[in-house]
Amino acid sequence: MVAATTSADSVCDLRFGQVGIANVRVLANDAAGLREALAERVRKAPQLFARAAVVLDLGHLPQDIDRDAAAALLDAVRDAGMLPVALAYGTRHIEALAAALGLPLIAKFRAAYEPAAERVPASAAPAPALPQPAVAATPPPAVGAAPATLHHAQPVRSGQQIYAEGRDLVVTANVAAGAEVIGDGSIHIYGNLRGRALAGASGNEQARIYCRSFHAELVSIAGRYRTFEEIPDDLAGRAVQCWLDGEKLMIARLER
Repeated sequence: MVAATTSADSVCDLRFGQVGIANVRVLANDAAGLREALAERVRKAPQLFARAAVVLDLGHLPQDIDRDAAAALLDAVRDAGMLPVALAYGTRHIEALAAALGLPLIAKFRAAYEPAAERVPASAAPAPALPQPAVAATPPPAVGAAPATLHHAQPVRSGQQIYAEGRDLVVTANVAAGAEVIGDGSIHIYGNLRGRALAGASGNEQARIYCRSFHAELVSIAGRYRTFEEIPDDLAGRAVQCWLDGEKLMIARLER
């Protein structure tokens, strides 16, 4: 017999890091409605949402639900094509639900990127959420017409999502930490990018991301993404472009 001499450090390396993950805020105890809404997201942007890991936030329901109702909501997420991996922390009742369902609790998303003045209780944290159509978005172009670029001139605040469906997106203001800008085409940001930029959301691998001042949490093109705990020195605050080279997401400075 040979004595085991393997140390824990030689078997694995355990760290807490930033992970690109979506937060599904459930507003009604309606499993069928949730399944339909999420399935529509998956159909529109399979590269981004198919088998995407998501956290279920039950803290916005009008009243507490029991274990069976929570399990039905989780099944609805799975049936839609996404993978629920945790519940968002909110109350003791949600903590008990997580334990009963065998799921972890996630208390905070991207806390390190939020200015101290903007921090809020975990139950109301502006976690990265599934994209909602931008309030400023214009109706989709008529059949046969060239898709118009969506121009957004206001700052994109933490917790806000702007989605340019079927077109490019131009943002002429800052994108805050915890905010998302999403386009089926390319994305141009003429301010600071401190949140997430997801181009080619419907699978367009030719889409690009252009940014005047790069401080991103995450960038993604056609489902390939890179996250950042620390921005590399040669990219921090610089004008950059992002594109796909095969399966690899490339990032380079624009100025030479």
